Amino acid sequence: MDNSKNNLRNIPSVDKLIGELRKNEELTTLPHSLFLKCVQETTEAARQNIIAGLDEEISTQVLLMKIKSRLVKLVKPSLKRVINATGVVLHTNLGRAPLSKRSIERVVEIAGGYSNLEYLIDSGERGSRYSHIAAKIAALTGAEDAIVVNNNAAAVMLALSALSYGQEVIVSRGQLVEIGGSFRIPDVLKQSGAKLVEVGTTNKTHLRDYANAISENTAAILKVHTSNYRIIGFTSEPDNKELVELAAKSNLPVIEDLGSGTINPITAGQWDEPSVAEVIKDGVDIVTFSGDKLLGAGQAGIIAGKKEYISIMKKHPLMRAIRVDKLSLAALEGTLIDYISGNPKTDVPVQSMLCTSREELEGKATRLSSMLSGLSEFWWQSNIVETDSQAGGGAMPEMGFTSYGVSLKAAEVSTATLERHLRNWTIPIITRVQSDRVIIDVRCLTEQDMTVIKEACLALAKGRGI
Repeated sequence: MDNSKNNLRNIPSVDKLIGELRKNEELTTLPHSLFLKCVQETTEAARQNIIAGLDEEISTQVLLMKIKSRLVKLVKPSLKRVINATGVVLHTNLGRAPLSKRSIERVVEIAGGYSNLEYLIDSGERGSRYSHIAAKIAALTGAEDAIVVNNNAAAVMLALSALSYGQEVIVSRGQLVEIGGSFRIPDVLKQSGAKLVEVGTTNKTHLRDYANAISENTAAILKVHTSNYRIIGFTSEPDNKELVELAAKSNLPVIEDLGSGTINPITAGQWDEPSVAEVIKDGVDIVTFSGDKLLGAGQAGIIAGKKEYISIMKKHPLMRAIRVDKLSLAALEGTLIDYISGNPKTDVPVQSMLCTSREELEGKATRLSSMLSGLSEFWWQSNIVETDSQAGGGAMPEMGFTSYGVSLKAAEVSTATLERHLRNWTIPIITRVQSDRVIIDVRCLTEQDMTVIKEACLALAKGRGI
């Protein structure tokens, strides 16, 4: 105990530590309150370690290093660009869809000054932020009207709250899904104030199941895209037109949560991803889908459909809490213009990545392998390999896209060290590890990305950065 007291006395005073820190040119502009907070937290942690009997060096120099590390971490950006060499196009952990050139230009222009977000330039009156995108979404989907909220979860919540609060919503048991972040359809219904009525079974739901469940308390029929899984085999469910016809007899809206959603229909193998326009054409009253997935824009939840229902949602109290800001709208508008006036398979990165041919991918992998060929003495193996890419983001589950990449195996360091080196490079390079080899899938790589990968591998080969 006496030894602890002596060690506690060795902790420098707060004023002394702040005085020493002020001598560092990197930190001179930081406010005193920040110095004080970091010094107090660091010295308190040292004090608690001493009391706990932990063997830890306590000196002015050691404490200054810890405090400086905290301060530098606070003033340096944590969110940074990374290189996606995983082959997963809509990688949720890596920020999903990269924006198109036009979309980035729109964000930069709007971010740098004021805008007509809610201002009608022609009349000088107050306007609606949704007017900037509603007509564009309607043109692409055939919907009567549209609004945008901060993500698709919010879109589903708003639609249910506005159209079915205190009433029943019919959902097939096979569509009571849970997706990332514990987003469960039954919980969303409960939170929205709607009452869940389950019909059918996990694998089969018939039109008669819906018909038998309709009552005077029914407010809507809800369809939910299964997103990150699919049921195959002995299955059946009514198509949209049948559901719409049934709902119309009772004057009920059909709401469909498309999850990822897509403007252009996508067919890959046995998977057929319908477009929003196709669903609207079937007569579905309200469709919700994501902006930052197959559409290829920034994070947003898009609600498209009949004007009478959209009008109700616009007036709902929840609308203000989940509305999008000007930067999200700018990013979305730029991407929508790409679809309307450009070639999305070329201009929208996500669409381009998903549509890249096997020949193009093999050619890109060949170029990357050639760029790394100068390291032949360092690598045991640097081979072009065929891989399976994924759409990711809950889109087209279990659907692999043939891709190509480079397989790396180093002679002088372990595969784990190689992966860690690439991940901790100046621009982090996120790869896959498979069969004790680092796999660099080229589907999501730009030519600039491949140059960075070459630089990182060369640094490791020369013994730097390990």
